[in-house]
Amino acid sequence: MQNNPIRKIAVLVAGTDEEYQGSILDGIEQAAKEFQFNVSVFACFGGVLSNTLYDVGEYNIYRLVNYSMFDGAILLTNTIGDLETRERVCADVRASGIPAAVFDCGTDPTFYNVRIDNTAAMRQMVAHVIEQHGAKTINFISGPLENPEAKERYEAFLAVMAEHDLPVDANRVYFGGFRPIDGKRAADALLTSGLPMPDAIIAANDAMALETISVLTDNGIRVPEDVIVTGFDLTYYARHHNPSLTSVARPLEAAGRAACALLDRIFRGESCEKTVTLEAEPVYQESCGCLTTGQIDIRKYKTTTYDTIKRFRSGASLLNRLTSAMAVTETPEECIRTISQYLHEIECEQCCICLCENWESAFREQGSERQTVGYTEYMSAPLIWQASGIGELNRFRSADLFPFPPENAGNMSYFFPLHFREHCLGYYIFTNTDFPRRTMLCHSLMMNISHSFENIRKLLHLNNAIRELDRLYVIDPLCGIYNRNGFIRLADQMFKHCMQAHKTLMISFIDMDGLKYVNDNFGHDEGDFALHKLAEIIQSCCRSGQICARFGGDEFITIGAGLTQEDAELFEQDFFKQLKEVNSVINKPYELNASIGSYVTHVEADMKLFALIALADQNMYEQKKRKSTSRYLRR
Repeated sequence: MQNNPIRKIAVLVAGTDEEYQGSILDGIEQAAKEFQFNVSVFACFGGVLSNTLYDVGEYNIYRLVNYSMFDGAILLTNTIGDLETRERVCADVRASGIPAAVFDCGTDPTFYNVRIDNTAAMRQMVAHVIEQHGAKTINFISGPLENPEAKERYEAFLAVMAEHDLPVDANRVYFGGFRPIDGKRAADALLTSGLPMPDAIIAANDAMALETISVLTDNGIRVPEDVIVTGFDLTYYARHHNPSLTSVARPLEAAGRAACALLDRIFRGESCEKTVTLEAEPVYQESCGCLTTGQIDIRKYKTTTYDTIKRFRSGASLLNRLTSAMAVTETPEECIRTISQYLHEIECEQCCICLCENWESAFREQGSERQTVGYTEYMSAPLIWQASGIGELNRFRSADLFPFPPENAGNMSYFFPLHFREHCLGYYIFTNTDFPRRTMLCHSLMMNISHSFENIRKLLHLNNAIRELDRLYVIDPLCGIYNRNGFIRLADQMFKHCMQAHKTLMISFIDMDGLKYVNDNFGHDEGDFALHKLAEIIQSCCRSGQICARFGGDEFITIGAGLTQEDAELFEQDFFKQLKEVNSVINKPYELNASIGSYVTHVEADMKLFALIALADQNMYEQKKRKSTSRYLRR
């Protein structure tokens, strides 16, 4: 009997730490175990920080998805704020041909739609405020109309207002993005508009409604005594707010499970309806003037609140300790080692950090641009953390997603982007953990790790730049050997070593003959050529450990430890021999020539390096005086 293959599901979502997304993901996780799916959640926090470049780096995670690896997809496209990204995701899934379920989006016939009846619930909410509480002037705080759920809720509001012959003043409608900040901005706009306070403010979700209440309260406006405020979603904070928020309860966990159940039926070859509809239910509470419909279990509330505070405190402690430890790391290896020491506190089965091959690229490194779109063909996984031990993988294909994929079924893995601004560094994988859902600190933790890698990347390039600057500081650019700075730095070390070890020191001072003649008669390019050739000859004559440098202008110098007077004579003989051979090869209208003087001595404590150089220079000068300048011209 052949076992059924493990089905793989891709889930695409933004903002895993918000209650809507978290509740749906809870349902998907439960169903993954029930149906023995392996679920890969590709998630980001795009649109959270109002930073366009940062959002590019966040949304890039959706380009990682290799749909050929998956049997089906679940799309929370209603959480993706960027329209272009949302459309690209849908286009990629359509092109893949795999079955896909979406939430509250019936505009694309390609996808199966798991919808919660927003329209009926919003209609009941608006009608309740008008009919039960006598509201006539109503403000509405909407989500973005390109979002199907926001559009349904807004159109339901308009319809009920029209049915009750109540006008909708455009100045009393605020279009936001479902974020708390939009509730604040809507309330601020109302308070500065000069319009009379409305009877009610209906918000398209709880996050905006709760922030609106906060602003109104800060300005001395009471809810519900002065104005009614309602929300939508009945989140944990809405239920336990004071006043408790009138809202709409939606079966979000059931929706996540329904999406998985739908795919399971498709895999089994069953025929399925394109739309699955779940009902939502208004819950009328204190913010509209109604009594709370049910007693809060105060013991359970205390326990939940304590657990929430405890998780936040421990998460903040983890974040602070890890950030402090990463601040002193200077290499990728140190950073990885530091991170690995804290991952047990996340409580996951496995955590991987995967890096692009070019993650260390410089901003303006010639021929190497930093990754901004997609991921490199090959990745490394310098950290594969498991409770049983820590490993790594030097190279794997990004198309394979995992350095080592799960072997059994019922797993749920989260893929998050690792980036700095729009620049892609790699991605994270968290397997079998609720850490991305249970705390907002997951986002902060990943940002801090990403910034640490970016700081290390910059430090690596800064050190490379310093080394290059140091090389330029000590290397003569024309001759390619040490300049005076480089010579003094190394010669001083050799001088001190010879003094301590009681070794001899040999210094040879070389002065090119006739450089002015070459420059005046054949041009400075020829003079540069002659200097370069002379440097090559000097360098080739040096023994191992012997240093040579251009001391300045047409002067060169060498220094070596443990050499004798005989070595000095052999060095000079070899030098003139090679000089003659080069002249026969280069075939110039002038001869390369130079004068050389050497000085060999044991280094004593009362000696000075420059005094010994002066003695070698004096010996060179004596040789130069014995020469005829007529030798400069080739006969």
